[in-house]
Amino acid sequence: MTVRRVALLTAGGFAPCLSSAVGGLIERYTEIAPEVEIIAYQYGYHGLLTGTKIEITPEARKQAGILHRFGGSPIGNSRVKLTNAADCVKRGLVKEGENPLTVAAEQLKSDGIDVLHTIGGDDTNTTAADLAAYLAENDYGLTVVGLPKTIDNDVIPIRQSLGAWTAAEEAAQFAFNVIGEHRSGPRMLIVHEVMGRHCGWLTAAAAAEYRTHLNTLEWAPALGLTKERWDVDAVFIPELKVDIEAEAQRLKAVMDEKGNVNIFLSEGAGMHEIVEQIESEGGTVERDPFGHVKLDTINPGQWFAKQFAEKLGAEKVMVQKSGYYSRAAAANAEDLRLIKSMTDLAVECALRGESGVIGHDEEQNDVLRAIEFPRIAGGKPFDVNQEWFDELLGGIGQSKVTA
Repeated sequence: MTVRRVALLTAGGFAPCLSSAVGGLIERYTEIAPEVEIIAYQYGYHGLLTGTKIEITPEARKQAGILHRFGGSPIGNSRVKLTNAADCVKRGLVKEGENPLTVAAEQLKSDGIDVLHTIGGDDTNTTAADLAAYLAENDYGLTVVGLPKTIDNDVIPIRQSLGAWTAAEEAAQFAFNVIGEHRSGPRMLIVHEVMGRHCGWLTAAAAAEYRTHLNTLEWAPALGLTKERWDVDAVFIPELKVDIEAEAQRLKAVMDEKGNVNIFLSEGAGMHEIVEQIESEGGTVERDPFGHVKLDTINPGQWFAKQFAEKLGAEKVMVQKSGYYSRAAAANAEDLRLIKSMTDLAVECALRGESGVIGHDEEQNDVLRAIEFPRIAGGKPFDVNQEWFDELLGGIGQSKVTA
């Protein structure tokens, strides 16, 4: 296959890998196929539908390495589903009666794109697969090579999504500063709300990272500075059943003993119960173009804080969300290594015309490869039976009952 022109786009929510992945792809093409032209659609599928793009000039290629030091996305993101025509019309991306897939396909043909690199989660990459299938049906060959981006590490069957390690590290740092508030009043309840709609990996990994950090510090118990007061007391994730009454009883004893309680909460924990409660009371739950509940509108952290505050006898309650702090961070060293391996392979697959999403395939001995699009899905649950997670729960005295 002759590759003359490739396009890049980033889509969905941010993760600490987008900027570096864009830089890595540009660097790799420049290294092994400098004759290939590169463009980037701005704001993901939004830019593809509107034809808004930038050319990756020789000057841009020289600056690509700078992107590894930043978070966010230099080319912009959006949440657009090409198979949701009504939403695309509502947002002015296509005209009434137009098929967004057709509009996107015609834009790719007009731009002479041979390879499309999508950097996003399962929605982003399965949308790309829909687009590739549509083009194939209309006799236009397009290679689509995706890179997996989710901070909650929930893409099936990929072992580790880009940006998740960094997000966990950043969430732990965020929590350290927030939990420093625990002596701002007696009987303090702090809820650290972490992103994760269906998967509790990020919450669990952040809590484990946080506790590892606590173990590196020197304490002054004679002055009231104790590790116990800074420690995590509960980790609530979608994969575990949250027995409000039993946990309230356990955590009240903690509150009575040390004067504060610190909870790490996955925003997806209890989501179904919250939605059911809102709708049963006649309320409306907002959803995005993909049909997902807009979690920031139902405030899981506030809901859980309300359930526990009175039962624990809390005099002061604080709920803080680390999502936006974590997801736009620059990639850490561990993620940079993973990004490098994935972007290098993504370019190699593109040049030989092999479509798929790059990742360590859990169903094929964790081999790093281009995973077939039909096998890509979201909502992979966190494996709560891993040894490190058992050690985490054991260390804070929390029982494990799967949901």
